[in-house]
Amino acid sequence: MDRMRSAFNSMMKSERYSRFTLQPAEDGEQHAEIKLSDDGAGDAAELEAGGSPSFRPAPLRQNRRSVVYLALGTLLIFVIGYLVGYVSHRKPRVSLVSCGAGTQGAEGTEGTETPVAPVAPVPEEFHMDWKDISQILKQKLTSQAFELALRDFDRPGRSAGSDEDMNIANAVFENFKKLEMSPWTDIHYVQLQTPDSQHPNRVQFGSDVFEPSGFLAYSATGTVQGRLVYANYGRREDLEAVQKKSVELKGSVVLLRAGKISFAEQVDNAASKGASAVLIYPDYENYKYRTNTQLYGHVHLGSGDPYTPGFPSFNHTQFPPTQSCGLPKIPAQTITGNMAAALLQKIGGPESDSSFKGKLNEVSYNLGGGKNVTVEVNNVLVSREIHNVFGVIKGFNDPDRYIVLGAQRDSWGDGYAKATVGTAILTELAKAFHEMVEKDDFRPRRSIVFASWTAGEYGSVGATEWLEGYMSSIDKKVFTYINLDGAILGRGSFVASASPLLYSLLERTMKEVKSPLGSGTVYDMVGNKKWEANVLRPMAMDDPAYPFLAFSGIPSVSFHFISPNSESYTYYGTGLDTMDHLNYQTNHHTSEMTAVAAQFAGQMALRLVHDHLLALDTSRYGSLLTDVIRRIYKRVTQLTGSGQLKDVSPNWLNLARGSFQRAADGINNAIINTDLNDKEACRILNDRLMTVEHCLLSPYVSPVETPFRHLLLGRGSHTLASIADSTDMEQLRVQLALATWNLQGCANAMTGDVWDIDNEI
Repeated sequence: MDRMRSAFNSMMKSERYSRFTLQPAEDGEQHAEIKLSDDGAGDAAELEAGGSPSFRPAPLRQNRRSVVYLALGTLLIFVIGYLVGYVSHRKPRVSLVSCGAGTQGAEGTEGTETPVAPVAPVPEEFHMDWKDISQILKQKLTSQAFELALRDFDRPGRSAGSDEDMNIANAVFENFKKLEMSPWTDIHYVQLQTPDSQHPNRVQFGSDVFEPSGFLAYSATGTVQGRLVYANYGRREDLEAVQKKSVELKGSVVLLRAGKISFAEQVDNAASKGASAVLIYPDYENYKYRTNTQLYGHVHLGSGDPYTPGFPSFNHTQFPPTQSCGLPKIPAQTITGNMAAALLQKIGGPESDSSFKGKLNEVSYNLGGGKNVTVEVNNVLVSREIHNVFGVIKGFNDPDRYIVLGAQRDSWGDGYAKATVGTAILTELAKAFHEMVEKDDFRPRRSIVFASWTAGEYGSVGATEWLEGYMSSIDKKVFTYINLDGAILGRGSFVASASPLLYSLLERTMKEVKSPLGSGTVYDMVGNKKWEANVLRPMAMDDPAYPFLAFSGIPSVSFHFISPNSESYTYYGTGLDTMDHLNYQTNHHTSEMTAVAAQFAGQMALRLVHDHLLALDTSRYGSLLTDVIRRIYKRVTQLTGSGQLKDVSPNWLNLARGSFQRAADGINNAIINTDLNDKEACRILNDRLMTVEHCLLSPYVSPVETPFRHLLLGRGSHTLASIADSTDMEQLRVQLALATWNLQGCANAMTGDVWDIDNEI
């Protein structure tokens, strides 16, 4: 290059060109050479080793060689320019169908490196169009693939921590390993409750003695006796209706039919009225199967291992003995429909309302209250080692931001709808995404984590222990959780439960995924003009996605394809959750329905890891906030008018709501005015979007005593809904103040920079 510049200097006769270089002398010493051009002639001075200057003219013999070097340099520059232009304008290869293994280059393997290895950002031209990648995903998730996957994971008897559970965990791990997804396991040692094989649980009513094999995990143990009272579903309004009939609940054994609310809520409601024990049975009106079917479940009013509340069960020996406040203090036991019919035939007492009447044969459904029944629960605690299994596809731009797709793999019995379907969807989605990266040039901006949980039947134990163990690492990195459990419960309708931040994404996905009924989309299937009323359901506490949302502040979603006019899948928690029964519910289209469910979950995941901005809509919280604050206004006004409450105003809470709304509007305006090709600007906006759900967790309650800390969707006296119904004036005063600042703090976090905070409160 020096010689080329020298030749260029000679040709151009420039008076401004100069260079400074080191030339080797004949004696091996290096000399600094300075050349100044002035019409091709000038003085030369040579700097000797001692620093004294010595000048010499440039050799004349270099002139011809300089021309050659100039020609070669010009040719080299032309070739380099051509190559740069070719690479910058080359479009990425898109193959809609790629069946051969082929030879993988660097681009084909970059997305599946280990989590420790850095991944270079991918230029925008290498990110595929949405239409292309969604079409590729659909082609990979076929009913034929799911027929095989469903068969592979259909195993009998897979209780948490059992050998069969571990075998399935190993199979999932090997699948992830073959896909080069750097799989890892998360091990916990948890306390689970099971029946005592030597001392069965018993129910005695007069001369009738029953020994049910079904049970409710985490029930209190012991033997109690009390008057038998029938109280419908055990909802608060049901129990109040019984009391209005002058039937005493204190000290009674309450007989309830399953449904409407969770087992844990039924037992908690009965205990709050002073009941001594609870019996729960499936009524034929709600569960149309054999009346000798056994029921299984748990009664922990929370999630995770109840003997390590708020912290992980890595090793029990390092923590002091403690237990969750959500554990019931009264025994609870499930019985069959036949056993319940025998009890109700002899219960006596006042006649119940028509809403209490089920469909057991020859039963009057009287309320009872006069005859004693004895309940004996002998469940025992056992320690189990459980393994959660993970695999990851790393993002190419923001690998430290990730979405989690999860499925439970354990069940009381076969658990076909509960565990088999979700596990099959999880593994097939992992395979599809891996092939898209390896063979189809898909480059997700963010990472995708695939999680196989266990001990889900005991209340999302595996998932909650992971959340508790790594909260400080994941609370600001996981931006969405997609639950795959129970995705297929029937055919003909569709329901979902989600954070309001994901409502818009749900609607968009419903419009993109074809209906499993053969025509239109899922959006058309549910009645597109009223989709929210037809589809959205409040997220129940026993939903596997609930701990992610209400405990960890991660936007979460569960969705279910169900049978028309059906509220639930009646075989959950029984030994009848089998392939044959699910096939009956889907009209023998289970594999096709599973493929559609996988496409639905995959489309949501794709949208979240592909787009520049996260598909989280902050504006959807507005109506929910307005409705509950209106209720608080009404309640406070009523109490103030009656003189029960003084010097309390809900205006501060409304001002905080206004700050939240302005912050949400500010994010939307920033999105409109931001250049989406500016990666740093997009990352800043995404960080603001990711703060919303997490900041709605109350910082004023203990995760040990009140694990579901979400201000709007949680459970406890801190929630806005609880404040609206509070009867304790001092508690209302304090909780209103704390909730106000919780909401204002969330608005401040959404604003972003501290100098932009609009703290009008």
